[in-house]
Amino acid sequence: MPTLTCPPATSAPAALTFDERLALAALAVDARINTTPLDLADVIRCPVDTPTVPVLQPYRTPIAAVLQRAHTRLLRDGWCTDRLHDEQGARCLIGAIRAEASSRGQADDACTLLLDIIRDEFDPTAETIASWNDRQRDGRMPARILGHAASRADARGI
Repeated sequence: MPTLTCPPATSAPAALTFDERLALAALAVDARINTTPLDLADVIRCPVDTPTVPVLQPYRTPIAAVLQRAHTRLLRDGWCTDRLHDEQGARCLIGAIRAEASSRGQADDACTLLLDIIRDEFDPTAETIASWNDRQRDGRMPARILGHAASRADARGI
C-alpha cells in the first residue's frame, strides 16, 4: 500500500489580497443561500382539533357562572351589534347572557351587575348595556367585560 507524504513547507503562504478575500466571502454567502429550503410542513406539527376558546374552570356562584358561560359563547360564536344575535350565531352582550341564563330573572340579575361594572369601571356615561355594546368597534372589549364581570360576581359570592 503506497504511503502519502507531504512535501516539506518551504515558506509561509502568501497573504490573500482584498479582492481574493472578497471573492471567498461571496462564495461563502452563495453556499449558504443555495441550500435546500426548509419545508415547514416537515417541522411544524399541530393538533387538528385545537380549541380556539380557552377552557375555563366554572365559577360556583350562579351569576358568575352565567357571565362566564356568556363570555365563552361570545368568544366561540362571535359578537354583534344592533340585535341580540345575527344569522351566523354571533351575539351581543345581552343576547349571550340570555342564551346562557336558566331564567329571565337570572339574566336580569347578570345584566344589572354587568351594567354596574360598565358604569363603575369603564364608562360612567353608559345608559344601557345595549347602547354601550353598540358603541364598541369589535368584540374584544365586550368579551373582556364579561370575563371581568364573572370574576367580580364570584368575588361577591353571587
